Amino acid sequence: MKKVIVIKMGGVASDNLTKSFFKQVEQWQNAGKKVVIVHGGGHYISEMMQRLNVPVVIQDGLRVTTEETLKITRMVLIGQVQPMITTHFQQEGFSVVGLNASCGQIITGTFLDKTRLGSVGEVKQVDTELLEHLLETKHIPIIAPLGLTKTGEWLNINADHVACKVAEELQAEQLYLLTDVPGVKKENQWLKEISTSDVPKLKTAKIIKGGMLPKLESAVTAIKGGVKEVHITNQIQHAGTIIKGKGVFV
Repeated sequence: MKKVIVIKMGGVASDNLTKSFFKQVEQWQNAGKKVVIVHGGGHYISEMMQRLNVPVVIQDGLRVTTEETLKITRMVLIGQVQPMITTHFQQEGFSVVGLNASCGQIITGTFLDKTRLGSVGEVKQVDTELLEHLLETKHIPIIAPLGLTKTGEWLNINADHVACKVAEELQAEQLYLLTDVPGVKKENQWLKEISTSDVPKLKTAKIIKGGMLPKLESAVTAIKGGVKEVHITNQIQHAGTIIKGKGVFV
């Protein structure tokens, strides 16, 4: 599907929902672009778990998801974060539809490592037919990073991975992975552009580390899957660091 822009919102999602954010989305729509949002909610989930005295356990950047953690995750993503985001969009005059795994099983997945990580999953299939229908009717789908197995078990899936898979399946021309920094930094300079072949070198040199690692790995997967370019930035109105399949390391 052409002219699709996928935006992954993470961290404190409400921080992204500024007037300039909505102005950029409006400009894209006016130019004939179709916008899809994938939201995370790790900050809000951890906050709720602390309130309920449920321990937060992270392994390899993924939240170990027990049955209790999964209930909290579903409650927060579907009951708190998604309604907050959809309400902001509606107040700005956009037509939006909040989606989760129970909506026509939009995201089908499998367990990543049930013994070690619990109900953490990976995406196997996205219902692009539903998404394309919504986009053609000028709606913005707002997707929670939850999946269902073929047998109906709920999965907690990394939002970066969901956004990349959605972008791949829709053959998006741009994917924005919003984070709390304006891009990838090397020697006190923000890189304007890197190619997928540069990523292993940056990892070896420890320039990419911590929370940036899964973002870059997701970006490479998306590019190889047909997404034209991936932006890692803290604001959609700024290009940030652009990852492309070809190009010279800048």
